[in-house]
Amino acid sequence: MVAALAMALLPIDMWARGADVIEHEGNVNLILCNDLGRNGYYRQKPMAEMMGEVADSVDVQAVLALGDVHHFDGVASTADPLWLTNYELIYTPPALMIPWHPVLGNHEYRGNTQAVLDYGKVSRRWQMPGRYYSKLFTEGDVTVKVVFIDTTPLIDKYRANSETYPDAGRQDLEAEMQWLEGELRDRQGADWMVVVGHHPIYADTPKDSSERADMQRRVGAMIKRCGGVDMYVCGHIHNFQHINNAELGVDCVVNSAASLSRKKVATVEGTQYCNGDEGFSVLSASKSNLTLYMVNYEGRVLHRVECSH
Repeated sequence: MVAALAMALLPIDMWARGADVIEHEGNVNLILCNDLGRNGYYRQKPMAEMMGEVADSVDVQAVLALGDVHHFDGVASTADPLWLTNYELIYTPPALMIPWHPVLGNHEYRGNTQAVLDYGKVSRRWQMPGRYYSKLFTEGDVTVKVVFIDTTPLIDKYRANSETYPDAGRQDLEAEMQWLEGELRDRQGADWMVVVGHHPIYADTPKDSSERADMQRRVGAMIKRCGGVDMYVCGHIHNFQHINNAELGVDCVVNSAASLSRKKVATVEGTQYCNGDEGFSVLSASKSNLTLYMVNYEGRVLHRVECSH
């Protein structure tokens, strides 16, 4: 499998020493994936194998799971069989037996969201201390602060639909926004600060425009006011998009689905790149560079989003 991966990756010359490491591999390396839960169908299982190969090659510290680990109606409890068919029996490569740091997606909000938080009592690698939280990833002299936000309660249409999303309107929106402001203003000495959530601030999508409007006036406005954010990464749209809207001035990444993508994607204001392949991303940080690599289902690096000091 490693040889096959090398053959897939070498022609685009974005990997050094065969398929062993990403070009400019940093001290801190993280995999980002989202929109996973398809009971192993479509490309979920082979994508999991590819994630394992890349994690092994790049010495990944952790997996950031950016929501919708469970399609379609979340989970009922920590004992729900979907934990096996969507997660435990799918992400089996040894290199993925590392910490997973999730956020809730809109599909988790269709079920029992507290069970998603409590699953950390069942699985040691599922590390989710709250609906929103931050974590420092440090290796050597490099530190990345990742701010994990809970986006579904920040969007009015979910809060208003208590029948389908029963937990969304129960969350204290203002408390999360106050917490977010504090986190953005306190870099904690990190070299880089990345905000991750499920929903995009900007994206090409047929989904309700009110979702992006709410994200722009809440999360986007807060990022702009506080400054210091190097990248915002999300899922939800099921394709790759890199957008740097002049209004925000921050690289916004939509990470594709790691199971079933939406092939049709177009440019919007600020689009730097878009692609309809299934995939995941690798975030790699050194002292001077922060690079996000978009990796498709074949293991090919499609695009890089680069920040530098």
